[in-house]
Amino acid sequence: MSTLEEIRLVRLKKRQKFFDDGSCPYPNKTNRDTTIQEAVERFTELLESGEKKVLVGRVMSVRGQGAISFVNISDGTGDFQAVLHKGEIDDEKLKMFKDLVDLGDFIEIDGEFFLTKRGSPSLKIRDWKMLSKSIRPLPEKWHGLKSNEERYRRRYLDILMNPDLKDVFQKKSEFWRSIRTFLEKRDFFEVQTPSLELTTGGAEARPFKTHHNDLDLDLYLRISVGELWQKRLMSAGFSKTYEIGRVYRNEGSSPEHLQEFTNMEFYASYMNFDDGKEMVKDLYRTVAQEVFGKTAFETRGHKFDLADEWPDLNYVNTIKEMTGVNVLESSESDLQKKLSELEIEYEGSGRERMIDSLWKYCRKQISGPAFLVDHPKEVAPLSKTHEDDPRLTRTFQIILAGSEIGRGHAELNDPVDQADRFAEQQKLIEAGDDEAMMPDWDFVEMLEHGMPPTFGFGVGERLFSFLVDKPIREVTLFPLMRPKDDK
Repeated sequence: MSTLEEIRLVRLKKRQKFFDDGSCPYPNKTNRDTTIQEAVERFTELLESGEKKVLVGRVMSVRGQGAISFVNISDGTGDFQAVLHKGEIDDEKLKMFKDLVDLGDFIEIDGEFFLTKRGSPSLKIRDWKMLSKSIRPLPEKWHGLKSNEERYRRRYLDILMNPDLKDVFQKKSEFWRSIRTFLEKRDFFEVQTPSLELTTGGAEARPFKTHHNDLDLDLYLRISVGELWQKRLMSAGFSKTYEIGRVYRNEGSSPEHLQEFTNMEFYASYMNFDDGKEMVKDLYRTVAQEVFGKTAFETRGHKFDLADEWPDLNYVNTIKEMTGVNVLESSESDLQKKLSELEIEYEGSGRERMIDSLWKYCRKQISGPAFLVDHPKEVAPLSKTHEDDPRLTRTFQIILAGSEIGRGHAELNDPVDQADRFAEQQKLIEAGDDEAMMPDWDFVEMLEHGMPPTFGFGVGERLFSFLVDKPIREVTLFPLMRPKDDK
């Protein structure tokens, strides 16, 4: 078996042969007049017309070496079979094809459509030219990219050799298009907010830090899709806004978490909390039906049906039922003792981190769909205070397959309350909690000018990864990889 370097040297010689013969194996222009998808859909019409057509694509297989060869090409819209038949093409062109074309090359072919003896739609090649000469071989279909390391590093080959994976990313595009259409139909206005920020408002996470040379400022990559900016737009008089964009969190990876991913957040002034819940439920059901044609899913060892009822689960009561701990009344030492007893590992310190860690232990046992409601203030610093209990907030999270897949709030618009909560977050930062929310005092100033009652909600591509039952890295086109060590 030839080594990779031996294969490269042979192909480089073939590449040079084109130049020596006065042709370029990487021409600027292609004469394609029909995509493979069009050829398949219009085959009967094109067959009857007898007119010549020009197809292009990557050579995926070649069978036969005698008087007739079958060539399969793919152009991204589909696959098609072409036939090289001695006597139907110039002898020199036939010889060049057999001598110089390899699997993985991109070629242009022209000829007439016909049916083979077995009834296979095909193109009879009358002429061809090279569009892009490949130097490295494609992986073998069954013995190629085996490890995830190889697959993610050479994602272009991974997708090329695995059509099912391409289908996943096409569905992911449909997923975001469905969400966008759903919001546009309800008069939401798409916006773009800064991804470089002085303070990372809108979530609790460790940010990436960078430097702005022109302004000589240290900045952060955003950890939410412009939550505090979109709320400013509510104050500015916009009624409904949304944004779909990338966010960045400098934290660990897991099947559910990456450092860079896509999220959507929307905000609607004067929308009541319960109305927001109903709209979000409708959003999930609509997207599932439009993209997957169903509402029932099995993922991560859980089964759920989005068409079922979505019960409210009380945050405090759920933790108490599963662990025996009342997180509103327990001291930090009591919380720490229970975490140790349950062997729950967590980072940071303080009540907020301990309460959140207890909840994450409990959520794994819930299949959903359900709304987790009435969060303590410690874990929801941007939500309105609950009208029935000042220790709680008007927040919900959607629970699916043991995880939180979406979060909504009756947004806090009391500037004094918000300032007090930011002050508490600042204390956490000073105590060493690098995931605590950075105070944004300009945002408090905006609230002092007045912001209408507002409902806000956010969900990310984690939802898509759950619906296709794949780790989030698997549904990321180009996951970040360490530099390849060639030493």
